[in-house]
Parts: sequence; structure tokens; C-alpha cells
Amino acid sequence: MASARLSGIIVIDKPGNISSAGVVKFVKKTLKAEKVGHAGTLDPFAEGVLICCLNQATRLAGFLLRGNKKYTGVLKLGEETDTQDLTGTPVSTGKPVDFSPQTIQNVFRKFEGPIKQLPPVYSALKHKGIPLYKLARRGTPIQKPPRCVRIDNITIREISLPLIRFEVTCSAGTYIRTLSADIGKSLGCGGHLTALKRLESSGFTLKQAISLSELEKLKNSTKLSAHIIPMADALPDMPQLRADARLAEKIQQGKMISTGDLIGLNSIVGAHRAGSEIKVVDWEGDLIAILKCKEPGHRLAYHCVFPKQ
Repeated sequence: MASARLSGIIVIDKPGNISSAGVVKFVKKTLKAEKVGHAGTLDPFAEGVLICCLNQATRLAGFLLRGNKKYTGVLKLGEETDTQDLTGTPVSTGKPVDFSPQTIQNVFRKFEGPIKQLPPVYSALKHKGIPLYKLARRGTPIQKPPRCVRIDNITIREISLPLIRFEVTCSAGTYIRTLSADIGKSLGCGGHLTALKRLESSGFTLKQAISLSELEKLKNSTKLSAHIIPMADALPDMPQLRADARLAEKIQQGKMISTGDLIGLNSIVGAHRAGSEIKVVDWEGDLIAILKCKEPGHRLAYHCVFPKQ
């Protein structure tokens, strides 16, 4: 299937032992796409949902990055590593891990809600344009200031000490290996993440995901289109407006749009509020723009405009 002009998103079930950038490279080559990007890095050892944006849909990545995430992971107590996961070098080992299930449960519960996290020094965050993990490997680690994240729910699925399998739903920007290391510290024994799988990202789940081997098999098949999610459906939580021919023409010409242009259309509650975003589709259901209300009740600013394919 020739995909150089095909725009949309495809949900990949990322395997372990490949970087997110490696997945993007594979998808781009396999689908012969002009552009491919992902919406949220997974560490090389991690598995699960990786949203890949094709061609024009790469402009949607910033919106998809904001969405909540859901993971299942395994925490190993009694051993800390410099990377906070199984790929790192042990820095503290052999501490006793004889805790009751209730004690473990109580500590896990302490991390629910808004919390502050110190981003790991081994991460893809950048300092003066250089990824932190590169600086850490050179022996000059940089600690970024704490960031506010949110743990909506954390559930213990199995305790088989020193291992604890858990499931967590959280805000974008949350580091599960940091969460694991912090839980270990709170218990007094330390710990690190030994397995991680992303179950959901921005509303897209493993049920919608396709493996790299399946993608390879379907690359020249018409069945591949069933796995490409149209751009109009890629932001399910964003309010949608269906434009008439007059508004669609103004958008394609880059003319100023005000809330008055929405009168008589299927207007949206909250679309007139400053800072609110709406996606605009044409009568065929194709995404033509994302607009943002810049001034209360008046002007709409262009986030991005998508030419008709």
C-alpha cells in the first residue's frame, strides 16, 4: 500500500529491546511515508502502546502528548540502580524487604493524587540541547527541578516479594521508573522497575495496536487501512465543529475567523472560552483545522490547517 500521502495515526504495540525512534524508522520505511513521528517516548526495554503519526498527522503529536497514560509494571524491592530500572548499574543492594501486604498497600496509596517528581538524570529531557542520558553517561549528570504530575490510580495486582506487579493511570510526563524508585525509598529498602508495558495512551489502547510483524505483513494489503485512524478521530476528547462551505473556504484561505463565523453551525459549548481548542472538519468528515479561542467570545487563532488530500 503506497502511503506517502496517507495521513493519520497508527497504534503500534512496541516490543522490548527497540527504541521509540527505532519503531518510527521501521514504520516510515515499511509504509514508505514521507514523515512519521511518535506521541510519547517509551524506554527501549518497555513495551506497549506507541502512537505513531503519519505525514500531516505529525502536527497532531503535540496534542496527543498531553493525554493520560495507563501502564502495568513490576517493581523489584531491595535494589536501586542509577537509571531506576533494570538496565542500570546497581547502586544499593541487599536491603531487607519483609513487608506486610498492608504496609505495601499503604505506601502505594501515598502516591495517588498530585505529586512532585524529580525527572531521572537518565532521560530524554534536554539540557542546553543535549539529552540528559548522554550527559549522565559522560559522568556529568544534570538533575532537573521537580515537576508536578498526577497519579489518578495505582493498583497492586500481585505481591511476590521482592517483586510487586502494579497498574497505574497517570498524567502525561509521569516517569513510572521514578515512581517505582520513590516507592522503594518510601518503604526504606529502595527499588527499581524491572518491566513496563503501556496499556493506554491518549485514549488509544492495546486492542487497537498492531505489532511490527503484522505491519510488515499488511504493508501491501488493503487491510492496512483498517489500522490507520483518520486525523479527525485522533483527538476524540477535543470538541468538534463541522464547517459549512463558507467557513471551510475562509479557513483554507487563512482568513480571520471569529466566533461569529460559527453562528448557525453545530456550535460547541465552551468553544468561545479563551484558551479552548476545537477541531474543524468539513462535510466529508476530514480534519481541516484546529482553532483556538484567542480572545473571549471573539477571535479564533489558527493552531494548524490541513490542506485537502
